[in-house]
Amino acid sequence: MSARAHLTLAPAATGSIANRIEALDWQGISLELDERGSATVKQLLSPDECSSLSALYAEEDRFRSRVAMQRHGFGRGEYKYFTYPLPHVISSLRTALYPRLVTVANRWNSAMEIAIRYPPEHDDFLSRCHAAGQVRPTPLLLKYGRDDYNCLHQDLYGEHVFPLQVAILLPDPDTDFTGGEFVITEQRPRMQSRPEVVALRQGDAVIFSVCHRPVQGKRGVYRVNLRHGVSRVRDGTRFTAGVSFHDAE
Repeated sequence: MSARAHLTLAPAATGSIANRIEALDWQGISLELDERGSATVKQLLSPDECSSLSALYAEEDRFRSRVAMQRHGFGRGEYKYFTYPLPHVISSLRTALYPRLVTVANRWNSAMEIAIRYPPEHDDFLSRCHAAGQVRPTPLLLKYGRDDYNCLHQDLYGEHVFPLQVAILLPDPDTDFTGGEFVITEQRPRMQSRPEVVALRQGDAVIFSVCHRPVQGKRGVYRVNLRHGVSRVRDGTRFTAGVSFHDAE
């Protein structure tokens, strides 16, 4: 059985978020991250949790800022950054996912000969960010309508960057929208970019590299650069929750 097949939760989104994350096949997730730079977690959130998060988009006091992508050349559509305190679901995801991903992050940095190491608990990493003036929360909701898309990019907000992040699809692609596929590209030295389309259902999460990852080559380990985006939404409305683990300047 492939690593990807191990990542499905059944029934969907049972128990607390911390318990769901604890029950995942983290050996399989780590293997998939090493092989592809991304890993899919099926049914991490329930349909009710997805709907509740999407509904927050209309509550302006939940957010610190709104970005219209077309105005900045980022694509088409918009997104809003949450303010503190974060919604319980988002805060729980941050707290529970980080200790599982920090092992991968530190192993990757060691392989790429990057001196930075990340503390085992998320609160300690946030303290590092805040001491450097990175005090604004980075989790966000993204909203795409018909013909909207997100250009390939990297989410870098300051000196302190955690090298993995998570995106969760909130609507049902069978009924709420068409198109809008999550896309990752990987640029290896002296090679053409390699694209990958990540198929997501409602409540599915994709864990992926923020900017680069190590790859074993014939002459040792080298870095490959990754970017992510969203293809054009053909119809309907697509909401995504984005969970980054570093805060912004």
